[in-house]
Amino acid sequence: QVQLVESGGGLVQAGGSLRLSCSASGRTFSWYYMGWFRQTPGEEREFVAAIRWTGGNTYYADSVKGRFTISRDNVKNTVYLQMNSLKPEDTAVYYCAWSRTYSDDPRRYDYWGQGTQVTVSS
Repeated sequence: QVQLVESGGGLVQAGGSLRLSCSASGRTFSWYYMGWFRQTPGEEREFVAAIRWTGGNTYYADSVKGRFTISRDNVKNTVYLQMNSLKPEDTAVYYCAWSRTYSDDPRRYDYWGQGTQVTVSS
């Protein structure tokens, strides 16, 4: 079992920044990926970014490239999503997730956090 707890969401004006955190605990293995997804009401969960825990390879959705940065702290077992130049269309519930392999498909992720709301006002 892997437990994931997100934090850092909130309300921000367009053009502002937020940093989300996701703390992982439990049986995480040596080789795995952590991803961030987001979801708005009535829509499917959308891939945002992912990072390979060993090596730090990163992957981004086109919609966030150049604005969002995913990173991790191996000591704290925490993954971060730094979000800059936020837009109203970034408004969503953001989830972190754990997978043994890389994918932008949420069905490939085995464990999920509870989600944190990000609201960007225009």
